[in-house]
Amino acid sequence: MKQYSVLIVEDELPAQANLKRALTPYEELRVVGAASSVEGAVAWLQQPENHADIIFMDVELSDGMCFDIFKRQPITAKVVITTAYDSYAVRAFRAGSIDYLLKPINPEELQSAVERCLKACRAEENQPSLDIEALRKALTGGASNYKKRFVVKFGDRLSVIETAQIAYFYAEDKSTHLVTTEGRSYILDSSLDTVSEEVDPESFFRISRNCTASVRAIGGISKHPSNRLKVNLVPKPDFEAFVSRSRTQDFMNWLEGK
Repeated sequence: MKQYSVLIVEDELPAQANLKRALTPYEELRVVGAASSVEGAVAWLQQPENHADIIFMDVELSDGMCFDIFKRQPITAKVVITTAYDSYAVRAFRAGSIDYLLKPINPEELQSAVERCLKACRAEENQPSLDIEALRKALTGGASNYKKRFVVKFGDRLSVIETAQIAYFYAEDKSTHLVTTEGRSYILDSSLDTVSEEVDPESFFRISRNCTASVRAIGGISKHPSNRLKVNLVPKPDFEAFVSRSRTQDFMNWLEGK
């Protein structure tokens, strides 16, 4: 019996272990690798001795989004997207991947996805190319659906903050903070992951896992001794803002409007 190699790309180690355990009963599948980040997935895929017939891939990884992997490395494997996103993203996933699984993963849905992948592998069907821009738009809801303003709580009152007034968002102590260009700070109910996907990527960039900044807030950039880029945000925050190493080139392209 031929076995097909599986790569799991998931940033939560318990979720990695659970998925690997769930795949154990399928004798035709053999999990050969796992990665928790864009950088790790790309590094694994670039090793000549590594090969994956099927990739189970989470949307949000520790250092970026799954479509960053496809930008950096051609993928010929069958892809199953795992996501907690609602159905608005599902249509795009289906157009460019074998299947998708909504978290928490249902055993029956996993079985259906595995069977479809195995059928495609046995038939030696080529993986359809992924439309990265369509995937990005699906995750953000499309350009027309980017948020234009946020409603924030300030004491007993509600205030409306236009996105043009926002300098950056950051996560701290399990809270998401919005900082305006005037230096006012508000706590949001949404997570930084959610907020980062609601704003226009032409104006905002997820520079790290803990901070998403507006291009208007970039006061300067310097190279840190660790070879990471340090961003001087305006107004100045209480934390140091570094660009994730794996996103450095994307960040520079974003600054140049590419």
